[in-house]
Amino acid sequence: TIIGMCTAIAIVLYTLDFPVPFLAPPFYKMDFSEIPVLLCGFFLGPSAGVICLALKVLIKLLLTSTNTAFVGDFANFIVGCTLVLPATVIYHLHKSKKSALVGLAIGTASMAVFGSAFNAIYLIPEFSRLFGLPLEAIIGMGAKIHPSIDSVSRLALLCVAPLNLVKGAAVSVLTMLLYKHVARPLFREK
Repeated sequence: TIIGMCTAIAIVLYTLDFPVPFLAPPFYKMDFSEIPVLLCGFFLGPSAGVICLALKVLIKLLLTSTNTAFVGDFANFIVGCTLVLPATVIYHLHKSKKSALVGLAIGTASMAVFGSAFNAIYLIPEFSRLFGLPLEAIIGMGAKIHPSIDSVSRLALLCVAPLNLVKGAAVSVLTMLLYKHVARPLFREK
């Protein structure tokens, strides 16, 4: 029941994505769907968080299909795991506010590092191939934000990493603010 409730909220938040044009090209969008996923993972454990994350992506695909040829949806799941798993594993090793903060900080850092590398190595080239969009055009979108962007790796470093850091920090702060307030009445946490 808890996984289902958290998944439903995550799906709604996933569809409410928005671009952050001062950080990254408009095809990169930010959403807050990892908040209920993290709440689920903090309460039920890392595997529940990953299940919630997977269900969020799968059900969203069934409801609204994909506008990124599944590349964005795949990325949302994989990169989301790099935030959710470290945060929930560390929290469950020693359930405290401090371990939650440490887990969220490590999860945010790993999401920024892995997300950037994953974009540079696989996602941007695959997006380019699937949509028939030259890499130079994608790099040019990034160069409009940061004129020093002249390669896929610089695009990932100067656009994707900051976007993931901002998203991870925002999701982490909101998760910390909400967890105890949501956990008490809904989950009857001890």
